[in-house]
Amino acid sequence: MNDARMRFSDRAQAYAVHRPGYPKAAIDALLRGLGPEEQLIVADVGAGTGISANLLAQRVGTVVAIEPNAQMRERAEPRPNVQWEDGTAEALPLPDKSVDVAAAFQAFHWFDPLRAFAQFARVARRRVAMLQYERDETQPWSAAYAAIVRRYATDDTEARRLRTLDTFTTLAGSGLRRAVVPFKQRLTLGGVIGRVDSSSYLPREGEAAEALRHEMRDLFERFSRDGYVEMAMNVYVLAADVA
Repeated sequence: MNDARMRFSDRAQAYAVHRPGYPKAAIDALLRGLGPEEQLIVADVGAGTGISANLLAQRVGTVVAIEPNAQMRERAEPRPNVQWEDGTAEALPLPDKSVDVAAAFQAFHWFDPLRAFAQFARVARRRVAMLQYERDETQPWSAAYAAIVRRYATDDTEARRLRTLDTFTTLAGSGLRRAVVPFKQRLTLGGVIGRVDSSSYLPREGEAAEALRHEMRDLFERFSRDGYVEMAMNVYVLAADVA
């Protein structure tokens, strides 16, 4: 995608505040079997505003957060063991075999998959991985939210994300390990609107954006309990060890 590096420039604040983190079990699955975590170096590729980098920083020795969008990088909270780099997945600014793990969190679908996977395998001495969350549409709120989102979507990002799971699986080959971790994001009405505003494939301005927010407010009123709804999701953890 030609605009992938810049498409979140006007949504960085909403992304930083309203996107979910990742459950402990998903990070456990990513790091399982690698030995003492405090000795690990992990590259977080497409690190955005640092949501995943900050979680990794609580577990591993060093995180190299790589993000091409300056507005996203500027929203990241500084951490002593997180090193930020301007770079892309297709040309990682890292030496060969310089990190234990190269991973992408909710980002691999923005990359050229063949070039990115080759770069992951080049810089990682032990493991390559991607983590991606998707709504659990067996749950009523998540399904109703998804139906509205699809009506207003301006491109095929959602379909691309699902294709990427299959693509990474194919590239990883027989060594792939896969885990699916359920979790929930608790949202106020402001959180729901913020989640919408953080999505680059949904309208942000104009009549369509106002209609989208109106529908989300109505949906929230239907489903909320004590001022909250819960977005049910699954985190897909795809990982493969490298030679």
